[in-house]
Amino acid sequence: MSVEPKRASVWTIHGERVVDDTRKAVLSIADVELPDGVRFEQYVLRIPAAAMVIVLDDDERVLMMWRHRFIVDRWVWELPGGYLDPAEDSMTCAAREVEEETGWRPRSIEKLISFQPMVGTIDQENIVYLARGADFTGAAPDINEAERLGWIPLDEIQQHIDNGTIVGAGSVSGLLALLLRKATGKL
Repeated sequence: MSVEPKRASVWTIHGERVVDDTRKAVLSIADVELPDGVRFEQYVLRIPAAAMVIVLDDDERVLMMWRHRFIVDRWVWELPGGYLDPAEDSMTCAAREVEEETGWRPRSIEKLISFQPMVGTIDQENIVYLARGADFTGAAPDINEAERLGWIPLDEIQQHIDNGTIVGAGSVSGLLALLLRKATGKL
């Protein structure tokens, strides 16, 4: 078994102490050393993976939720989604979250993109799925998740990103990936 030599640009971690540990987040402080010898403490936040879904209908409209986010104190459009339960498959989580939050059941679902939203401080994989079509179950949307639902035309998505009504990393990343697919003829 060969061991890869340490690369010059790799930070050295001398230790990490947990500050707070809850079901949805672990906050710790890492004692790190840069390659040039500078040593400091770095906050680290580890959060369970999350799955989001772009539900795209036959008219190229995206199902989104209008909600208030108290941390930034803004009303924004977001994709349905949420944290994976322990040992839950991300695609199962994605479909479950759409139905629970919106009352719509995705017909088909495929992985679109995965990413880490703040790789320098936060460890949280985000997986965005594309669902082509959905059927309304008759269930009311979750009042704790959204004030209302909207079917936003795909051609208006960039405008919402530009004017700040779509700001969440998962929504922005997933929707830009979808717009790229459309622009390259792969949608």
